Amino acid sequence: MPTRRSVIAGAAGLAATVAAGVPLAGNAIAQPTAAAPTPVGPPIPATLGRKATARAGRTQVAETSFPLSHLAISWRGAAEGAAVRVRTSAGWAGWQELHGCPGGRDAAPGVAAVASLAGGAAMLVVPGAIGYEVALSSGATDARVLEINTVDGPTRTRAAAPARQVTLGGRGVPCRYLSRAAWGADEKLRFGADGTELFPPAYFPVQTLTVHHTAGVNDDPDPAATMRAIYYDQTITREFGDFGYHLAIDEAGRVYEGRFSGRDLLPVFGGGLTPDWRPKMSNAAHVGGFNAGNIGITLLGNFQERKPTRAARRSLTILLATLAAVCDLDPLGRTDYVNPISGARKTVDTIAGHRDWAPTLCPGDLFHPDLPSVRQDVADLLR
Repeated sequence: MPTRRSVIAGAAGLAATVAAGVPLAGNAIAQPTAAAPTPVGPPIPATLGRKATARAGRTQVAETSFPLSHLAISWRGAAEGAAVRVRTSAGWAGWQELHGCPGGRDAAPGVAAVASLAGGAAMLVVPGAIGYEVALSSGATDARVLEINTVDGPTRTRAAAPARQVTLGGRGVPCRYLSRAAWGADEKLRFGADGTELFPPAYFPVQTLTVHHTAGVNDDPDPAATMRAIYYDQTITREFGDFGYHLAIDEAGRVYEGRFSGRDLLPVFGGGLTPDWRPKMSNAAHVGGFNAGNIGITLLGNFQERKPTRAARRSLTILLATLAAVCDLDPLGRTDYVNPISGARKTVDTIAGHRDWAPTLCPGDLFHPDLPSVRQDVADLLR
């Protein structure tokens, strides 16, 4: 088991190791060419959104009030058995089975958590859709549909230029990085009509790291637009109050800032240090009931259908290695997790998948079996 000294020493050499092109164990992933700084882009469109509901059985909406870029569907009850098809100007597409990634905020004992701890939620990319039909199993209840367009709605401020790399716990990570401003997060969504922050940051020592997939689509042509769609759905429709994950990774290996963590413009951490000089994470809403002390990283894509790209897998390994180092975590160990808010307990791998915490398919039947090799890659990189 690595000591704190050896883990920190490994982290210090992480960026140099990756920059030198050293492959990760079992993957032989080469170092990509460094991307040039991206100039400030065109104005980011504001989000158009309309809520609808669905019942058990089929509910058809013949026409939406605007062409869609995304369709978000969430439900309680049975985790599987939901499907959707969409209509564009070319007609109806085929049925698509939904594999959701449920989440939710933690709650104190005796208080209902925000959002469902069972059921599912899926974000679909549906460019130009003008209608849809949802099929739910008889065990699904309280289904909600969000019709959304994050691509060509009314424009607002310009996107910030992406940084060349992300900094976590004071250590640079050699992955191209988009802050909330860079992917177009509308910070007004985090506040109620009276100006109150819907999900104020709270900070806790890190105990575990959890891997997710968004259960949406692969080959996404505009991942920043999907980030804006997920943000709107989780913040407003699912009432998380903010983006539920701390970080996201697209198929090209770009890293996106998720959950707001403070005014320092750096992701994940805030609120000072623990007595033993470890950083504290901003609490999020990616595993209902087990969030405090649990950093969530989601990969954009559906790993029921195929595995992550090599670039996404590489960025995930680097992020996990850096987080394990700065938080003094053993990537091959197990953690007796205790939620400091509710007292909920669970013993899991220190680097876990969402399904290790809750009844869900996340992060996908094709990727979850690969997590042992991911843990080994992280450990090898730290060495």
